[in-house]
This record gives sequence, structure tokens and C-alpha cells, in this order.
Amino acid sequence: MGDPAGIGPEVIVKALAEPEIRRRGRFVIYGLNELLAYAADMAELDVFWWRDQHERIERDYPQSVVVGDYDEINWFSNNIRQSSKLGGQASMRFISDAIDDALAGKIDAIVTGPISKESWKMAGFKYPGHTELLTERCRAKCSAMMFVGGPFRVVLATIHESLFGIRDRFTIGRVFDPISLTHDALKQWFAVEKPKIAVAGLNPHAGEAGQFGDEEQRIIEPAILMAQEAGINVEGPFPADTLFHKALTNGYFDAIIAMYHDQGLIPVKLLAFDKAVNVTIGLPIIRTSVDHGTAFDIAGRNKANPNSMKEALKLACDMAETRKKQKAQQRTS
Repeated sequence: MGDPAGIGPEVIVKALAEPEIRRRGRFVIYGLNELLAYAADMAELDVFWWRDQHERIERDYPQSVVVGDYDEINWFSNNIRQSSKLGGQASMRFISDAIDDALAGKIDAIVTGPISKESWKMAGFKYPGHTELLTERCRAKCSAMMFVGGPFRVVLATIHESLFGIRDRFTIGRVFDPISLTHDALKQWFAVEKPKIAVAGLNPHAGEAGQFGDEEQRIIEPAILMAQEAGINVEGPFPADTLFHKALTNGYFDAIIAMYHDQGLIPVKLLAFDKAVNVTIGLPIIRTSVDHGTAFDIAGRNKANPNSMKEALKLACDMAETRKKQKAQQRTS
């Protein structure tokens, strides 16, 4: 559900209210039944789910949607519509239990609603977001954020770091790792047999042979060479101001590695603002997420757009089905 004070309950209810999505599988909501019922009432939707306690979650429910409820969390008595310690504690409970069940094989994928990083901090949690928590809990060597929206799959080499701070932590490994993770993810989760990956430069005109910065020559090009020697079809570094246009018009590349947050996210949100999905690659489990925040200002007012949640649910189902087919092929080969 994400932070209970945000729009997570509303976008979940609106997305799963569509029969087309519910036909894709069975869905377990880790969250608060009372908030989901309230969101359904506000949206004039009938309750379409079954309720159970979160500690009794099973793999094979006959119902298409089940809420794993948390009776011990009394939310309405607090009437919170902002970041809070309680919101941080609740959202951490939801995601932690979902991770446990995913690692145990009770669920095939996790789709996360928006959290408040401030709420997590107020609750005493060190993680800046879901990605870092998932990486640690899954004991993954490394992970990366892939944003899927419109025609693009964009993976970030650096995430929530200041532009001035990137220079001190910008290494060959920071570029090589997302290239390698993207290659594996495209084959494993997206059924792309021979992935083609493009890498954006960091500086204007990709450095213009060192005139506008030498990071391309010192860091990005060696990372690309390492990936090529490992058998990965990757090209670059390309000037970022033309790369996304080329990728859009000729469709040659299956994914783009962007060097920093806004470089990659502006094109995605320009073309798919309310339908973009965040995917954590590098994990042994599937995790997709909405690409928006908690929107406390409109929470509980029936104004939230559920499109990103719909796309996150669909993509998680697609990825789970791809993995199922690949496992079946492996058993017969």
C-alpha cells in the first residue's frame, strides 16, 4: 500500500477495480482494509476483495483480490495526511512482509505504492527508499532503477545524488554495473534474446573529445569496453540531447543507460507522465512500482490518477509470466 496517508489506497482500489487487470492473476494487498474501503466508497466502487489477516497470507486464494489486513494499526484515530512516524512504521511493515512472502515463494511479484522517505526517517529507518531496502533484504550484490514508460526503458547509473556530488562517486563500476544488470534483466524479465543497449554521456556533446569534461574518456568508455568484452551489445557514449530522439524514432535500442536522475527521467515523464513504471533490476524477485509520490495534498479526496499503478500491475504480471515460460522451457530442454 505504501504510506497509508498518501494516495496508495486510492490508486490500488481504482486499478484493481478493472476486471481486465484482475483477470491477469491473484492479488494480495498488504495494507489497511479500512483505508481501501474508504477509497472505494469515495470512488463509488463496490468492495470487490476478500479480507484476511496478514500473517495468514497463502499462495492459492480462490478470490482474485485479498487484503492482508493489519488490525494492530489503528489509522483513522490519527487522521494523518502528512509524513509521520506511524506512516513510516506502517509502510515498512507492509513492504517487509511482502518481501518475506516473495522470497518464500508465496507471491510471484511485488508492486509498491508510494512511500514518504521523510516518514521512514521519522520512524528511524535508514533506507532512503524501497530500492535500497529491497537490495539489502534480497542480499543482491547490486541493483539499479529501470523506468519503463512509453517507448523507453531507461536505467540510471546514479540515482538520488546531487549533480555536484556525482563527480566524487562516479566510477567505471557505477557505469558498468547498470549496463550488465540491464542486459540480464532484458533477457530474464522482458524476453529480449539479444539486447541492444545505449549509454548516454555525462557532459554536453558527450564531452566533445574532452573539451567539456573527460568523464566519457576516463570512466564511461572503459565501462562500455568492459561490457563489450563480456559479450554485451552496448554502444556509446552518445550525446544525451540527441540519444533519446534517435531511440524514439528508430527503435534500435532496447534500453538506455542514463548517467543521472533527471537526464533519464525527463524524457520518460515527458512521454508517459502518468503511466511510467519503476522496476528494480538485479534482484532475485520481481518488483515494480508507481512512478509518483504520496501526493498528501490530494489523499482521500478521490482525485488520484491510477494509471501508473495499472501499468505497474500489468508489467509485474508480464514479467512473472515471462519467468514462468522460461522456467518451463528450461525443464523441457
